Amino acid sequence: MDTELSLERRAALHAALADPARLAITDALCTGDASPSELGERSGMRSNLIAHHLRVLEEAGLVSRSRSEADHRRVYIRLLPEELTALVPASLLRAPRVVFVCTRNSARSQLAAALWQHHSTVPAASAGTRPGEHVHSGALAAARRHGLRLEAEHTAHVRDVLRGDDLVVAVCDSAHEELPHTRERLHWSVPDPVRTGTDEAFEDAFAQISDRIERLAPAVRPEGTP
Repeated sequence: MDTELSLERRAALHAALADPARLAITDALCTGDASPSELGERSGMRSNLIAHHLRVLEEAGLVSRSRSEADHRRVYIRLLPEELTALVPASLLRAPRVVFVCTRNSARSQLAAALWQHHSTVPAASAGTRPGEHVHSGALAAARRHGLRLEAEHTAHVRDVLRGDDLVVAVCDSAHEELPHTRERLHWSVPDPVRTGTDEAFEDAFAQISDRIERLAPAVRPEGTP
């Protein structure tokens, strides 16, 4: 029975991805989250067509929706990687540095930059759109639990960190929505663990970031490398 269910599940996934438009949407979500309107802009598809394809992908269990923590009217679409463990980005990204950005630069972006150093030789940094005075104690504790080191007093503003050739990864909805639309970036809709402040919230954020870094890191190469 388990084998039959597995075959049925695999067939359903292949059927959902058989349409070129849905495969393109899945490729776009492989390295970051996006709203339906953002997916429409990238693909040139009308909103009703995007809605149809997203519904098919959602029914197949390939994507999920989450409400923006900043603009609650917005919805972001997230790829569910456990259903596509063999899926990798269609093309490599080249950048001299990866910069992770959240609002306060006190938790998610700090953890992401520290984690990145364990998965890639491409340098990483972090910054905030409205940085706090220090790194949150919950982020410091989470980092210690996983053998990472964060500096409690080290936060920075995006204007003092970002360079024109950086690969920017916004790890929160607010930062994604506040950064200039002229700058290309990836977006990871990771809930803010500071809102609840529990160890469980920080562990959940850490796990989400870790999973995404494991997917993104192999796809990023330094500029000038083959």
